[in-house]
Amino acid sequence: MNKKARNWIIAAAAVVVVGGAGAYAWMSDYMGNKVEIESVLPTQAAANTNSASGGTAEAAESGAVAAADELNGTWNIASGSKVYFSVTTSQETVNFVDDQVSGKWEVNVDDAAQMSGSGAIEIDAIDSGNAQRDEHIKSDDYFQMGQHPQATFTAKSFEGLPKEWKEGEVYDFKMDGTLTVKGIEKPVTFDAKVSYRDGKLLQSGTTTVTFEDFGLENPHSVVISTENEINVQLELTLEK
Repeated sequence: MNKKARNWIIAAAAVVVVGGAGAYAWMSDYMGNKVEIESVLPTQAAANTNSASGGTAEAAESGAVAAADELNGTWNIASGSKVYFSVTTSQETVNFVDDQVSGKWEVNVDDAAQMSGSGAIEIDAIDSGNAQRDEHIKSDDYFQMGQHPQATFTAKSFEGLPKEWKEGEVYDFKMDGTLTVKGIEKPVTFDAKVSYRDGKLLQSGTTTVTFEDFGLENPHSVVISTENEINVQLELTLEK
């Protein structure tokens, strides 16, 4: 953290001490969560998640088996897709959302080794519901948007996907790849789910990284403490 940012935090702490309840309310508004995470997977579908034992009877009745040619091919990340990242403070978990998501998934249900995927978010679209906070994390103190306008993910392997997918059923799988932020690459594994329904692929996945993974300083201060882990969550709709 640079001297300017550190001085700002110290000054804010002083305001809280001196200003009492009014200043605390301002700090709570600045630090507090304003974004709720929305899943692309319907609640009922999530309840029917396919298990290692072959899934529940309810899941087995979710729909007909999709033909391979319906699934195989290039799927593009469509509008409505979002990427979230979350940090947990001593006050609460604070979520950030980015709805400017692009990328694709090359699907081959006959041979998972032939699958690949890639995605990117625009740093300028990060939104936590507080403009001052958002401008700070886009600055050189954190994401260095001027030099690195995108964060990217490249998927290298997919494990656990079946060769036959039923319409509406949700499948668990793992997606290994490389997350790149500020030009720094980090191998990650997403614990993911996917469902084929209404001609679309709905994909949800989570992974965890740390501030240090990408050369970021934990924003711990005398006012509030922050856990070192950052949760990253994909909520993607893909179309052919």
